[in-house]
Amino acid sequence: MISQVLIPILMLLMDVVTTVVIVQFVLYLLIQFNVVSMHSPFVSALWQGLNAILDPLLNPIRRMLPHTGALDFSPLVLIVLMRIVLIILSYLGSAAYQ
Repeated sequence: MISQVLIPILMLLMDVVTTVVIVQFVLYLLIQFNVVSMHSPFVSALWQGLNAILDPLLNPIRRMLPHTGALDFSPLVLIVLMRIVLIILSYLGSAAYQ
């Protein structure tokens, strides 16, 4: 019963984090290609807010990954790890009912 409640909640949270990672990536590209300016208060506040949300999740991954220059693979690793955890929890939840 708990897995029937816990798994959908975890799926929702993972979807939210994935969406925030994608929004941060798109905003990063817009900033790098000078489509939007960091001098704008809205863009600056949005960038700082996204980083405040994601940095606690991404920094441990960044410390483990090798330095790749301008490319940051930590968001991709975070999404993959979240999906793996969800698959494992789903399997354990379904195995408990058999």
